[in-house]
Amino acid sequence: MMKVELEVSLYPLTKEYLEHPVQYFTELLEKHGCAVEHTPLSSIVRGESAKVFEALRLGYEQAVQKSGCVLIVKACNVCPL
Repeated sequence: MMKVELEVSLYPLTKEYLEHPVQYFTELLEKHGCAVEHTPLSSIVRGESAKVFEALRLGYEQAVQKSGCVLIVKACNVCPL
């Protein structure tokens, strides 16, 4: 089982979806067993790589159904976990 740490930033592009999009996105990650640490400009997501990337895929699919958005992800398998 490979562990991974991601730095994730989600930027909604429409005013209609500004009501907590990051909160919804990170709650979905947490529901899938990911550890999430919030910072002012991004979230740090840690966990088993298959679960983390599957949760990230689902979160992105949910976000783009509500609005256009930009998702920026940096991934590392050797960061402090």
